[in-house]
Formats: sequence, C-alpha cells, structure tokens
Amino acid sequence: MVDHEHDGTPVLITDAALSYEEQHAARKRKYAIMMGARIPCLLLAMVFYQTWWLALAFIALSVPLPWMAVLVANDRPPRKAEKANRYVKEHRALEAKAHQVIEG
Repeated sequence: MVDHEHDGTPVLITDAALSYEEQHAARKRKYAIMMGARIPCLLLAMVFYQTWWLALAFIALSVPLPWMAVLVANDRPPRKAEKANRYVKEHRALEAKAHQVIEG
C-alpha cells in the first residue's frame, strides 16, 4: 500500500476502500450467483438420472455450494494496516576526529 500522507502526493480515489454498502452488495451478489448455480446442477442430475455417474457428479457438485456461498458471503476484505505517525528523534553522534582535551 502506498503511503500518500507523507510524500505530498494526493490520494487517488482508487486507493480508497469500498464503502460498507458496496462490499455488502458485492457479497450478496456472489452468494446469489453461487446458490443459483446449485439449481442447474440439481436439474442436470435429474436429466441424467439414467447415467448414474454423471447424475452423481452433478449432485456431488451441488452439495458443497451452500457452504462455499456462505463462506464467500461472510468474507469481508481485510482492513488496511494503518501506520501510526510517530515522531522519531534523530540521534546525534560524536565526531570521529580527535579533540583537544584541556586539563586543569
């Protein structure tokens, strides 16, 4: 993730996260598509009931779809890792050359 806060460049709107409503709508759409795919699988299993292995394959494909649809629908995008802006004090170092010492 690019940190635009410190380099002075403006933040692009594409860098912004989707709103909660947009995320929720996208998850609902994915859920509906996955659950809608289950109906054709069951219908195809009924059509091919005489070919038992093909009907069984369609049924086996339709069984995990509700579970996967719920997982996809409940999966929210990860939160952005925000870095705290902390003041870092520069450490001063002693010069490497020899210094004159006055003894008194």
